[in-house]
Amino acid sequence: MSQVGKSLLKGAEEALAYAKGHHKGAKRTVVRVPKHVDVREIREELHMTHEVFAAVFGFNMRTLEKWEQGVRNPEGPTRAYLQVIKRDPMAVQKALSSRKSA
Repeated sequence: MSQVGKSLLKGAEEALAYAKGHHKGAKRTVVRVPKHVDVREIREELHMTHEVFAAVFGFNMRTLEKWEQGVRNPEGPTRAYLQVIKRDPMAVQKALSSRKSA
């Protein structure tokens, strides 16, 4: 078996053991999603209009406006997504792009 195959098999075995409750020695990553995200700040840092930001990242215009006006707040997964946009907008655009890379 190749090294890659061995590594994949070991990872699968570790995941199964963890699922069965064997957590000793398991590495765990804790993800912290911020309680508040300043959507306007993210959009303005990217020098995008409401329309462009909504279109590029897949948001509804009305929802975006409500977030920025403080009428509504993005929920957990959306706050996490907005943090990714803030940190690496090009990676998000690349991931969402319908163009296939050569």
